[in-house]
Amino acid sequence: DPSAAGATLTATHEWNLTADLPVVGTNLGLEGITWVPDSFLTSKGFIDESRNRAYNPADYPNHGNGVFFLALEANGIIYAYVLDQAGTNFTRIATLNTGLGAVMELQFDRDLNDLWAVCDNTCDGRSVIFRIDATGKFTIARRFERPSGMPNLNNEGFAIAPATLCVGGFKPVVWADDGETDGQSLRRGTLNCTTF
Repeated sequence: DPSAAGATLTATHEWNLTADLPVVGTNLGLEGITWVPDSFLTSKGFIDESRNRAYNPADYPNHGNGVFFLALEANGIIYAYVLDQAGTNFTRIATLNTGLGAVMELQFDRDLNDLWAVCDNTCDGRSVIFRIDATGKFTIARRFERPSGMPNLNNEGFAIAPATLCVGGFKPVVWADDGETDGQSLRRGTLNCTTF
């Protein structure tokens, strides 16, 4: 609660996923997080792997209205969790393999419904887009090399602007360079405002 008195922020909820994830080394754990709304997932017939059927939000009381997707840096795998907002329980409902070997960032583009997984210089700055296919599974729809002209940087952040900022068919995106190469920590580019 950022409005609480004092200078210390205390988490209002906590979910310890450690036992449900592979054991990894220092600084190789969960590195990216994004949230995907239930309305989108159900409209696409998203499959709940824990129940082996279409995802039904009613199966998870108190989870809110969406699913959290988390990227594990060490193996390049994305894990989807429903988090009980009234306690500490959680359920893993999907596992996605990016094929990147490592993932440092996740972003869900709410305008185009693309789930982006981004790797840093460990994977030469490559990224992939996931979309839900006809079987209800997130599958890789596109693969990208890093932007032309961008060095192989330690980019560990990636943000996509909303469609309201589209100009001439493109909207801004920003990469965050953890290494602050050449004294620069942010770099900007553009993405199509329409589906690839």
